[in-house]
Amino acid sequence: MYIKIYFGDKPVFLCNEIDETIHEYMHHPDAVFIDEITGPAIKSLLHEIAKEEFHAGILWDEDMEKLKKAFFKHFKPVTAAGGLVENEKGEVLLIFRRGKWDLPKGKLDKGETIEQCAVREVEEETGLKDIELKKPLLITYHTYNDYGKQMLKDSHWFIMKVKGKQNITPQTEEDITEIKWVKKKEVKNYFDNIFPSVKDVLSLI
Repeated sequence: MYIKIYFGDKPVFLCNEIDETIHEYMHHPDAVFIDEITGPAIKSLLHEIAKEEFHAGILWDEDMEKLKKAFFKHFKPVTAAGGLVENEKGEVLLIFRRGKWDLPKGKLDKGETIEQCAVREVEEETGLKDIELKKPLLITYHTYNDYGKQMLKDSHWFIMKVKGKQNITPQTEEDITEIKWVKKKEVKNYFDNIFPSVKDVLSLI
């Protein structure tokens, strides 16, 4: 298995086996492969990521939990949840936020479950009501810099359904300026201007 973590649009894989996906990345001349799970080795990889020519990173260890612990301790964790929402026509909902197409999601509040967070954030960001949470879809990971702190966000995604005619209202306080329903076969038309982790979510429909 593997975990894919995005640094911008560049992936780093934590894996305990070399499957077909990992094998393909390993043969790129600007990919970095590490099988020595030490602090200096990981810091060296994080330094390489900043270089323009960096393509992908692969960290391998047969003990996935050991690997995750060693890598994650270099970041401050943030947990978020959101939804891939479908209507009765089979269309999916996209939002436009800060210049990119996205899916509704947000940070977990103290005392709430991942599922509660996912539904609340979709309601707040879109104005949708009576959302039916169907099932978990996947967890995506990406990093970002927050006033000098390196953050690692794990976003928990769920399939959601809504029924009937609903009013959708973009939450402008979260810099959302547009919301639209998109036919599944047309979703790929938006892939040129979308975050790679969100593309991974939409690629599963």
